[in-house]
Amino acid sequence: MKGRTIILDHIGKVEAAAFLVDGKLDDILIDHDDAPRPGAIFRAICDRPIKGQGGMMLRLPDGETAFLRHGKGLRPGQAMLVQVTGISEDGKAVPVTDRVLFKSRYAIVTPGKPGLNISRQITDEDVRDNLLAIAHAVFDSPHGLILRSSCEGADEQEIADDIVAMLSLADAVLDDVEGAMPEALTEGDGPHTVAWREWTGAAEVVTEAGSFNTMGVLDQIGNLAQPQVALGEGHMYLEPTRALVAVDVNTGNDTSPAAALKTNIAAARALPRALRLRGLAGQITVDFVSMSKAHRKQVEQSLRASFKADPIETSLVGWTPMGLFEMQRKRERPPFPKHLLKDI
Repeated sequence: MKGRTIILDHIGKVEAAAFLVDGKLDDILIDHDDAPRPGAIFRAICDRPIKGQGGMMLRLPDGETAFLRHGKGLRPGQAMLVQVTGISEDGKAVPVTDRVLFKSRYAIVTPGKPGLNISRQITDEDVRDNLLAIAHAVFDSPHGLILRSSCEGADEQEIADDIVAMLSLADAVLDDVEGAMPEALTEGDGPHTVAWREWTGAAEVVTEAGSFNTMGVLDQIGNLAQPQVALGEGHMYLEPTRALVAVDVNTGNDTSPAAALKTNIAAARALPRALRLRGLAGQITVDFVSMSKAHRKQVEQSLRASFKADPIETSLVGWTPMGLFEMQRKRERPPFPKHLLKDI
């Protein structure tokens, strides 16, 4: 199977979307019921400040709690709009921001940040001018607007409709700030909608029920239960703990002088995909195969190139005195729900 393929299906009764490149699973989105979806917008009620951190604990519906990192000037009992930014760990509050965005395939409406901006990835001046004309024709608001890179080559009417839809949603939500009780105002996008919104390149889209099985996706998902990832002659293990994700890289049976550098570079290239498919995030510590300090720069360059193309924000911290490499990855997705493997 050549080319890019997007498959929208279910695992059991759970909605899921898979992205394949030349038949190989490159990304997987699976719905979850135990936490608010990233992107969901709530009217939250300020509960109590967190002394020493400058944050504020918030009350959400159904007894959920949220944590706002910057709570200066807020008072207990105050109602405010917040948006979920990631997945909360067990026993921890839901991470939220008060900088609410309304994001779709082509447009992002930014309340409180006026201005009209076009993605820098669109470099053709004629295309940029045309997009500006489309936006000016339908967008008359004090909010800000960002036109995404997916607008390039897209149908003009679809772009205009998307702008109007996001603006209408923003106005409706912002009119519902006041209230004494916390309330869910939007539920966030499910896997099929996120796939439409974010996987914007040219691709074959398959929506027939059972396509995960017929196109080999379930077999590849089943492999995610194993911590080992093959790297040619070598391999790496990804093992999450309560505190961090430990990654161990090994050369296997290759004992040649170049084996360490070759395996480490292969691991650096494979790591974003391996983390993405398993939904692993937080603090990540990589134990590369022992190598000279002169080779570390090459491995770090490979890491930076690999994670630059990854859709999930990852901060590459650097090397520890013991020769481990540390990174911090945004928790945008839950870990792969292993209980679903029984449905495969």
